[in-house]
Amino acid sequence: MGEYILSKALKGHYAVGAFNFATLEVLKAIMSSAEDCHSPVILQISEQAMSFMGDEYLKGVISATRKQATVPVSFHLDHGKSLDSVKRAIEIGCDSVMIDASMLPFEDNVSITSKVVEYAHERGVYVEAELGSLAGIEDDINVSEENSVYTSPKQAKEFVDRTGVDSLAIAIGTKHGAYKYSSESRLNMDILKEIERALPNIPLVLHGASGVEAAQVNKLFELGVDIRGAKGLSRDLLEEVSSSNICKINGDTDIRIAYLIGILSDIQENKSNIDYRKYLSSGMREVAGLVADRMNLYKSAGRA
Repeated sequence: MGEYILSKALKGHYAVGAFNFATLEVLKAIMSSAEDCHSPVILQISEQAMSFMGDEYLKGVISATRKQATVPVSFHLDHGKSLDSVKRAIEIGCDSVMIDASMLPFEDNVSITSKVVEYAHERGVYVEAELGSLAGIEDDINVSEENSVYTSPKQAKEFVDRTGVDSLAIAIGTKHGAYKYSSESRLNMDILKEIERALPNIPLVLHGASGVEAAQVNKLFELGVDIRGAKGLSRDLLEEVSSSNICKINGDTDIRIAYLIGILSDIQENKSNIDYRKYLSSGMREVAGLVADRMNLYKSAGRA
């Protein structure tokens, strides 16, 4: 196993953006920004995205991306729910995987995660797991507010010691999906600091970290997509955590919003056009702009 992309981030005090994709166009947009920003990047696929794109197509896409990339690239399974999903992702070509058994009792989470770590490490693949549960709805994730739980720093150390995971996703106040906060965004920084003290050498991961900025929400509404009331994590908090032991910051909702804004804006402005490549290219430009902004915010730009 080569050096883990997140180990470098931990040493360098920056975070690597982990961006979800489910189409070739979105992947290419993310990669164009990574190259322009000279930034390492993590390209994430969910179980639904694997099914949507198809395993054999994904194998080809991953292979082509690695051949062309001049920056560090990691393909990652996001929220794998079983050992079978992990095996499938590794077969496709992922070099890191997430096993998410966070909704199960602690001992069950330890047991499942340990089996995944053993299987993945034998194949040179890194493992991320989650302790604590984030509220929200996104792809295969559906956790109610009452079932969301902050990560326990004491349990975090025990969990890592017993499972041997390479990185740990923690719950400190973020949520999956577009509707994260009803008022000001906030994170429990005290818990983050306690976990950092307990696990100083383990890269931490922040899920549910899309910004969902008001300007984008309003723009979507003008274009006919109503997600009014959606609100994400503030730029100040994203910048703050990227200097902590949070070494991987996930973003899916922002990618979806940017892609839609680009495509729908182009359709509104060019109603006689039937060349879908032009619409998709506009979506790609929006995604690329978002990703470049995040890479600078997370301080990963120039770290390739």
